[in-house]
Amino acid sequence: MRKGKVMPRHLLSLFDLTENEIYELLSRGAKLKAMKKAKEEYKPLSRKTLAMVFEKSSTRTRVSFEVAMYELGGHALNISSSNSQLGRGETYEDTARVLSRYVDGIMVRTFEQNRIERMASVASVPVINGLTDLYHPCQVLADLLTIEENFGSIKPLHISYVGDGNNMANTWITAAIILGFKLSIATPKGYEPAAMVLDKLKTSGYSNIIITNDPVLAVKDADVINTDTWISMGQEGEKEAEKKAHFKPYQVNYNLLSYAKSDAIVMHCLPAHRGEEITDEVIDGPQSRVFDEAENRLHIQKAILEKFIA
Repeated sequence: MRKGKVMPRHLLSLFDLTENEIYELLSRGAKLKAMKKAKEEYKPLSRKTLAMVFEKSSTRTRVSFEVAMYELGGHALNISSSNSQLGRGETYEDTARVLSRYVDGIMVRTFEQNRIERMASVASVPVINGLTDLYHPCQVLADLLTIEENFGSIKPLHISYVGDGNNMANTWITAAIILGFKLSIATPKGYEPAAMVLDKLKTSGYSNIIITNDPVLAVKDADVINTDTWISMGQEGEKEAEKKAHFKPYQVNYNLLSYAKSDAIVMHCLPAHRGEEITDEVIDGPQSRVFDEAENRLHIQKAILEKFIA
């Protein structure tokens, strides 16, 4: 950290935000969405640059952050391990130190959480988690915006998640701890959320989070059903056929949807493997909000950038 520099604020997980700050981001996301629809020009990030560091492939994260920076008056740089010195062994710390001298913020999409934490530990500009194996805070913020658009208030709702206990399941737990809504998560045995996240749940004093192996129990009377791919990036080839067989009862189809409330909505962070974790009939059906959810990545990313960089 350079002498005299104020310590930057990072977004590495939702635990970096308070309840009020999450609701403020949702409110700003909704406002910025309305401004875009009204074609209002708003350029708070003029002359600001975001470095986007990708160690995992991306569609929504890259496009939403890049368009967000452009529409807010700034510029985004796409950096991957294959086209930078990260791919030749430069450390995460040195990369963060150098980028901090050039840009106003760093967004990172990578594997282990430790990689982004190493960058944040030395960066003199804000570091934003675009996805790690442990957490996906930007996605869940976009999901919360989508839920708020459909139901108004989040706290009284029953939100469910069915599938792999991956970064999405972990991040839904952090959201429920902070915001206090009812959450039920169903995974096959052996595929539960991360142990460190479950440990935080035990010490949170919040008991309205259910972790189960029963998908019907999880979605019973739910207002929202979430799912995600069964095979996350980096897990390809790891006994895929065996894993898919374990997960077959966790497919979000019309039968499972029938146990939720009649006005329940269905969400998926994409990309979807149609016919595996979700059927065509559900993702393309009247209760799906999957593509509204994808659109809202842009608007919530704008709110995040406005808060952390502007």
